Amino acid sequence: MPTSIAYTMPAEWERHASTWFSWPHNKDTWPMDGKYQAMLKQYCQVVGTLAEFELVNINVGNANLEAEAKAALKANGYGSFSNIQFHRFKTNDAWCRDHGPIFVKNESGAKAITNWIYNAWGGKYPPYDADNLIPEQIALLENLPIFTTGIVMEGGSIEVNGKGTLLTTKACLLNKNRNPDLSQTNIEAYLKVYLGVTHILWLEDGIVGDDTDGHIDDLSRFTDASTIVTIVEENVQDANYHILKDNLEKLRTLKDQDGNPFKVVTLPMPAPVITDGERLPASYANFLIANGCVLVPIFGDKNDAKALDTLNSCFPSRKVIGINCRDIVWGLGTIHCLSQQEPF
Repeated sequence: MPTSIAYTMPAEWERHASTWFSWPHNKDTWPMDGKYQAMLKQYCQVVGTLAEFELVNINVGNANLEAEAKAALKANGYGSFSNIQFHRFKTNDAWCRDHGPIFVKNESGAKAITNWIYNAWGGKYPPYDADNLIPEQIALLENLPIFTTGIVMEGGSIEVNGKGTLLTTKACLLNKNRNPDLSQTNIEAYLKVYLGVTHILWLEDGIVGDDTDGHIDDLSRFTDASTIVTIVEENVQDANYHILKDNLEKLRTLKDQDGNPFKVVTLPMPAPVITDGERLPASYANFLIANGCVLVPIFGDKNDAKALDTLNSCFPSRKVIGINCRDIVWGLGTIHCLSQQEPF
């Protein structure tokens, strides 16, 4: 492992060149009758809305999938592809946050890609070989340097503030189904070298229903370098109540890279979203910060408006847009999980 690669991971609110997606074609991810088509309508709204603000790149695998993607977007009212580009890179599933490239930049502004092993959250959903190749293919496409780490990590498991601090969870990064031979200290060393961070903060557990073992992007997010928005559950009988209470209390004790406390803003949870008897990881924290906008998953819940109001206060210079993800979340993720930003 090198001592440094002299690149750092920009914060999500920094200017994007584009955002990457992988077209959802694996119907096992949305297995109920009618759920795939319902999901696709919401997915097209995510992509089509984002394309009004920045370039969208979509991995489609082959000509048939590209034609299917274009037809679905047109059928759902997004017929202009002037700001959408398609790339024939094969994928196994749609979760580009986790299998896509994690971009870094150096002091001169040059970009590179860090390439982490993707094993579908501890080998839960094989095959994942095509997904694991996506960073290399995008690096070749854009003629970018690529730094291969040799360890397992997913993009949804980390949050950076762009000033040296990284936020993650022990439940995920220290899970034995990822890197069983690495200690917390070992993993911190990889994060510091390949992402250019200097200060790593650990929360404990993620939300109930999250099959990723506790990704941070369903839990707590930076909205600027000194502010963290975190979800809380008001119902003491809910299975998430104590998990989220403990995380909130922990966040209030944490300091940034300069030793200053964070401003901590609370975000509500929707009522449990249950499909076919399964509790799904519905969370307003799974938003995407993009050029001029913030796309927020909503669920047809009484707390939707409160969540949007809270995020409006966090992003006064961006348009905060709620998109119904009640069918998307049946695949166990929403907007942030589906996307991976590329810095300008």
